[in-house]
Amino acid sequence: MTLELRNCTYGYRRWKQPVLQDFSYSLPEGLTVLLGPNGAGKSTLLKLAASVTTPQKGRVALDGAPAGTAAYRQAVAWMPQDIVPMPTLTAREYVAYIGWLKGMNRTDAWKQARKALARVELTDKIDARTSQLSGGQLRRVGVAGALVHGARVLLLDEPTAGMDPYQRRVFRDILRGLTGDVRVLLSTHDVADLAEEADHVTVMYGGSVLHHGTTHTFLAHTPPGTLEGRAAEGAYTALLRSHNVAA
Repeated sequence: MTLELRNCTYGYRRWKQPVLQDFSYSLPEGLTVLLGPNGAGKSTLLKLAASVTTPQKGRVALDGAPAGTAAYRQAVAWMPQDIVPMPTLTAREYVAYIGWLKGMNRTDAWKQARKALARVELTDKIDARTSQLSGGQLRRVGVAGALVHGARVLLLDEPTAGMDPYQRRVFRDILRGLTGDVRVLLSTHDVADLAEEADHVTVMYGGSVLHHGTTHTFLAHTPPGTLEGRAAEGAYTALLRSHNVAA
């Protein structure tokens, strides 16, 4: 299975420099963390991969199926930064509704919603109103909604923003449990957020990829003498500086 962006160009204003220009990217197996400062192009990459937006030039495809087709949308799921609760819906109703929007019949959506919530360890909250869930729990409901229709690729934009350390830990463990059969691309501003636990790390700046490889090759950029627990931050800073970018 291969999700690829080939020679993609995309800009939000015609009179401004494109955010991405002749940009190519291939998502590897497992969990990939996408790092970069504001304006690096991370969210644009995710939106193109999710077929939320269409490149002005270039092509996005999954195993040959172009972005925007039914086959592509069935296989690729996107979770934006903000998950908005629906006060009248329970967690299961919320997830089932997303499945129905994705083309599932109501019976299958209802059955799979329970399984999807179990995968993100929310079985005990299945009948809770979404407005009663914590921020971390609501994010996990968002992941369940992304998985309910059998997605093979999961795109997450800043999913741990606003979570406390415990919620982050639970969320990380859940993602690690998914990557046996789902490829995950997760953008974050927090350099320590999964960067040492992921399978791959991609670092972007100014619409370009500064690094794309295994976590081991990413951490190899860590300067000698870096404090324990700061390896990812050290590697990230070193990469930016090696490209004359202010950290």
